[in-house]
Amino acid sequence: MTAAGLIFSNIHDRSIPELTRLRTMASVPYGGRYRLIDFALSNMVNSGITKIGVITHYNYQSLLDHIGTGKDWDLARRSGGIKILPPYITAYENSASNKVYTSRLEAMMGAAHFINRCTEDYIVLSDCDVICNIDLSDVIEAHAQSGADVTFVTKRVDAEKTILGEQTALITADKNGRVIDFTEGKPSKGIVNICTNIMVMKRAYLSATIADAAAHGYTSFFKDIISRSLTRANYRTYEYDGWYACIGSLASYFDCSMQLLTDSARTALFGQKNRPVLTKVRNSAPTKYCEGSAIKNSLVADGCVIEGTVENSIIFRGVKVGKGTVVKNSILLQDTYVGSDASLNCVITDKNVVIRDGRNLSGHESMPFFIGKGGSV
Repeated sequence: MTAAGLIFSNIHDRSIPELTRLRTMASVPYGGRYRLIDFALSNMVNSGITKIGVITHYNYQSLLDHIGTGKDWDLARRSGGIKILPPYITAYENSASNKVYTSRLEAMMGAAHFINRCTEDYIVLSDCDVICNIDLSDVIEAHAQSGADVTFVTKRVDAEKTILGEQTALITADKNGRVIDFTEGKPSKGIVNICTNIMVMKRAYLSATIADAAAHGYTSFFKDIISRSLTRANYRTYEYDGWYACIGSLASYFDCSMQLLTDSARTALFGQKNRPVLTKVRNSAPTKYCEGSAIKNSLVADGCVIEGTVENSIIFRGVKVGKGTVVKNSILLQDTYVGSDASLNCVITDKNVVIRDGRNLSGHESMPFFIGKGGSV
């Protein structure tokens, strides 16, 4: 069995406009040193998938800078490797209407040239707002044994305790794992089975589906393809029981970032044997902890200078925290500068933010105080 990968880098950019105004969802920073695409790429590479296409839309300069040649994921190869699939490179994308894709199905149509040129048996599709460490080889094997047309990776969650997006896909399966109902909407309560937007398909089935959708003018993958074909197609589920998070808003980004401060989440995500989370390697100096500084239950990347107090926070590379400053329950992205005698609580700063001396900033877990890239307070 062989498989290729297809990653959607922009599908849910509108879910978190604060962080995607100048970048794709795929290149949103996470966990101190990673980008969201690192998890999708690592899942595929660790499962033996070495041909991966990344569908882009716009604002993908930072994504190109991060991926480079793909060598940090062992994808700088003569055969296969990583392929960036920008819009307007096929006849479909450069149609008379000259419109960039607006849905998952249209994105697949734009990537039809990549899919049709693949010789692999299966295609693994994944979004970038999904954070998990999953063995996709198990999913592919289960898909092959069941003979399914599509296998959806699902996760059982408590709707009241999990921050879900407005367009969450809910899947109902019978005792044999065959999908019998598929709906979209935000559940309000109870234990629900959600689609993680990780899917495995037969390559021939995907190619035929794209051609049929283009002929009929379909635009929605779930409504026009999946829902219409439930009774005649063989759709299956694969239930994932590991740690999982999905970013559907700034509040959910804050929540799933803060979960990394617990041992259980860190072990589930980064402590899996033979399944490391790979990212772009940067050679930075170690973080300098000055006299009088205090760090408690925080993730601090390299290249920082800490003179104040940091508690329950995630500090990215190159951040400076001034003397007498207290940072609590916050996420400071790369090269943020915080002056002296400042106080931060539930604050998210984008890159290159400057917070001057004596500033007191506070948000709430449900509505963090956000400062955009290059902002100054």
